[in-house]
Amino acid sequence: MNDKHLTPRARTAIVIGGGVAGPVAALALQKAGIEPRVYEPYAPGTGSRGGPITLASNGQNALAVVGADRAVQETGWSTPRMVISSGTGKVLGAIDDLPGLPPRVTLPRGALVESLQHSAAEQGVPFHFGKRFVDAVDTGHSVIAQFDDHTTAEADVLIGCDGIRSAVRRTIDPAAPEPRYTGLIGFGGYADGSGVPDSGGAWHFIFGRRAFFGYVIQGDRAGWFANLPVKHLDREVLRHTGFEEWMARLRAAFADDAGPALRILDRVTPEEFAPASPLEDVPHVPVWSKGRIALIGDAAHATSPSSGQGASLAAESAVELARCLRDLPVAQAFTAYESGRRARVERIIAAAARTNQSKAAGPIAARIRDAVMPFVMERFMTPEKSAWQYAHTIDWEAVAV
Repeated sequence: MNDKHLTPRARTAIVIGGGVAGPVAALALQKAGIEPRVYEPYAPGTGSRGGPITLASNGQNALAVVGADRAVQETGWSTPRMVISSGTGKVLGAIDDLPGLPPRVTLPRGALVESLQHSAAEQGVPFHFGKRFVDAVDTGHSVIAQFDDHTTAEADVLIGCDGIRSAVRRTIDPAAPEPRYTGLIGFGGYADGSGVPDSGGAWHFIFGRRAFFGYVIQGDRAGWFANLPVKHLDREVLRHTGFEEWMARLRAAFADDAGPALRILDRVTPEEFAPASPLEDVPHVPVWSKGRIALIGDAAHATSPSSGQGASLAAESAVELARCLRDLPVAQAFTAYESGRRARVERIIAAAARTNQSKAAGPIAARIRDAVMPFVMERFMTPEKSAWQYAHTIDWEAVAV
């Protein structure tokens, strides 16, 4: 095909969203020779409250391409092992990171976002805070973003990194699917971990009798999360249920389980408690791009937190999209990016959905799960079998086609 019939290559980009995907996209675009500008609605340090988040080796590999891996590693804890138990205390299996890969890192979500924003700013990426995206106009030769303060910005392309409820996604496809509730409510945060044995760099996951609990202890600090099955989601009730009531429900949920859940929960304070939120995903987003606008991260492929891969997949997609835009005209770049990413991310989203079903299992299904899981872990969840997910790397030097 003659290049004169193709959309020219991008030289400037608007990045909507300054969470995880946005700063990585900006760094990768800049590395690709494309001038990025990031627009984020929240002020620095105020828009990403939350409990612990993990960045897997594949996510760190993506960050290494843009020079943001070391700052994240220095901010977080190394947690290269996962130990899975039942509510009775029986160990169902363990998974170690593959040798030779960066070990999994755990850190507060807010700290991850701030680290990535700082890395991007240090490398000269401009951030514009207090800018909430509302719409965009594709002129055919540029795209104009409109913000709720009645200002605009114009560039060759616009990249939507604005999360699971992406306004950019609705702009390019008003019929785009809404997030799907998984049947679980998520909680998390940090607490005083003194008196609870150090977990030695391991995350412990407990399939309890009534709910799921995860924790990691380093010194006197405990990072934790819980997933509570709630069949019928009432968002109004969710918003108006306070800290004390949630803690009472969580203590009741884990009252009969082995492990330190109750000791950790007893030390949680309102200041270090991440408010209850529904676990959601979007299994399939039919339209990832239109004209000069494209999506990455949760805007394009939102997996539930049970995958442990949301941030890592966002980083991967950010780097891959920039590589495609470096080498191809805009329309071809968006096509190449999607064809290279969709199968991988949707496979991980589906795997997380199966994990959610196990977390919400009833009494009979839970007994079957606990009996079968050791065999499944031994045969199908070894580091080698999961290498497709965690050992994934991006060849930045390869020409996108």
